[in-house]
Amino acid sequence: MKATRAWQRRIKDILLMSGSRQRSRLKRPVWIIVLVTFVIIFLITAFLYPPTTSAACYIFSSRDCTLFNKPSIFTARELSDEETRSHVVFREILNTPPIQSKNPKIAFLFLTPGTLHFEPLWDKFFRGHEDRFSVYVHASREKPVHTSHYFIGRDIHRETVLKRKEGKKKKKLSKDGRARAILVLMMPPFVPQILMNSVVWGKFSMVDIERRLLARSLLDPDNQQFLLLSDSCVPLHNFDYVYNYLMLTNVSFIDCFVDLGPHGTGRYSERMMPEVEKNAFRKGSQWFSMKRQHAIIVMADNLYYRKFKNYCKPHMDGRNCYSDEHYLPTFFNMIDPSGVANRSVTYVDWSEGKWHPRAFRAQDITFEFLKNLTFIEESIHFTSGPKRRGISRPCLWNSMKRPCYLFARKFYPETLHRLIIHFSNYTTI
Repeated sequence: MKATRAWQRRIKDILLMSGSRQRSRLKRPVWIIVLVTFVIIFLITAFLYPPTTSAACYIFSSRDCTLFNKPSIFTARELSDEETRSHVVFREILNTPPIQSKNPKIAFLFLTPGTLHFEPLWDKFFRGHEDRFSVYVHASREKPVHTSHYFIGRDIHRETVLKRKEGKKKKKLSKDGRARAILVLMMPPFVPQILMNSVVWGKFSMVDIERRLLARSLLDPDNQQFLLLSDSCVPLHNFDYVYNYLMLTNVSFIDCFVDLGPHGTGRYSERMMPEVEKNAFRKGSQWFSMKRQHAIIVMADNLYYRKFKNYCKPHMDGRNCYSDEHYLPTFFNMIDPSGVANRSVTYVDWSEGKWHPRAFRAQDITFEFLKNLTFIEESIHFTSGPKRRGISRPCLWNSMKRPCYLFARKFYPETLHRLIIHFSNYTTI
């Protein structure tokens, strides 16, 4: 705020100084005429010839940015019939104005193994804004026990399919017991099979569950933004701040960057050719905020979904490829690069350089710590390999520099008490 006021005063001083000079030099108005002429020519040119780069599109937020909302395939090869069909569908979705809801809402999609330990904190966050959000919970291992009425009845139920009668028994579908089919005796010859869609870290099942959450939340036409969160996520700002941050912009916050190391493009498989080329392969955090158009496109995609399902998985071709880190970043880099902010709104600390991010304990939770998270204005991406380095870039919101993060993870359940104590203070800064 001080910097902004100083900047405004400086502009005012410059204008005053220039004004005084103009009074004393009225004999030479030629420079003013030249300047005005140049501005007019610039505006006419910009009107007749809209921005031709995605960067200019993002900066000026022009309505002509729909020109960039078409598949960005940088190749001279002829597309297959399936690619052509896919790109036609994607382009039509992007060029169709989104449905204007009278009551636009944010869909909060919680991905959790079981009980959400931070429900009391989320209860404080949601309270008083009941008409501006919806909640969806997918628990992959056990049925969650809810403590907040905002979460009761919001679980995505497990799929049920009919199988031929096998009697009263429980049949294991995997040796480790992570997935089971519960068979209940019914009238012959069929019984319902209830599938617990288990989520295994690093497996493609993570992508499937993300798509399932999106599909269920898209059924509500009022849901305009779709926010994926984990059980260890906590809010960094109050609800109004989060709502305006997401609703008053025209991009999705999908993390996307180039990592030329072994855990980036080193995971790429040439079996993805020709639809997915190596120079289009991207990496990013799975925790996204997605506008409705993009969520529909994810539902419409089958071509690239299959490519990643078949060729981006652990222990394939001597590589460990994790689709939840590559599918969406690569997909939107190819389909609508100007429509994503290339960053997540969920803070994660990867500074330790381990397989999993740093997890915060109770002793880490102080007002200063939380306040500092709310003020971060640069996002950092760490590359992989022996020359690991952090690449930072400013966080822009509608072309203006703004704090990067609305949420943060990973927090242990033991931090709940301290988070609730500080919540009213650090979210009103």
